[in-house]
Amino acid sequence: MNMLKVRDAALVFAAALLLGLATISQAQAPKPATKPAAATPGYAKAVFAGGCCWCMEPPYDKLDGVVSTTSGYIGGQKKNPTYEEVSSGRTGHTEAVEVVYDPQKVSYQKLLDVFWRNIDPTVKDQQFCDTGSQYRTGIFYRDDAQKRLAEASKAALDKSKPFKGAIVTEITRAAEFYPAEDYHQDYYLKNPVRYKFYRNGCGRDARLKQLWGAAPE
Repeated sequence: MNMLKVRDAALVFAAALLLGLATISQAQAPKPATKPAAATPGYAKAVFAGGCCWCMEPPYDKLDGVVSTTSGYIGGQKKNPTYEEVSSGRTGHTEAVEVVYDPQKVSYQKLLDVFWRNIDPTVKDQQFCDTGSQYRTGIFYRDDAQKRLAEASKAALDKSKPFKGAIVTEITRAAEFYPAEDYHQDYYLKNPVRYKFYRNGCGRDARLKQLWGAAPE
């Protein structure tokens, strides 16, 4: 879509349809925790692209050992891109989530397992209702250990996958990650009704259930 993306259209419709309910729900929603400094000794980072960055924060936030998640952009040519630039598809970036975690509490392998079951790895330059290279899936490894684990994870999944389609998700060395604008951070907590409206309208959980046998909780 060259003017208004499906996600943005859904948000506009949701705002008009659910304004009163959204106001109540937002007032009751838990306040997002302050994101800690990623440079804290002992913590590690992982970056995953799974379509809409809003939808990749919740599955990681609920994992014990995950310290923070940050929505953002990676894999493009322009420095400090804006959402409008990334969403145009012209900068080469994809929406992604940066996960800061404690390796003593949660393994990178576990993060990989969560990643696969929250994406559709069978489509290129698309995730659910969002299309374009800015929604391509990817694992962006930060060191050789992450690369080996990511490649092994993909190979194992290719043998055990419960679906017929080929896995087209790319595994790439992480370039610079650019945090998205503040209003994108913790969107599912700040705007729970609009988030659920978008997620359901985009068919994300329905497709995940079709692929994996069950939608993520």
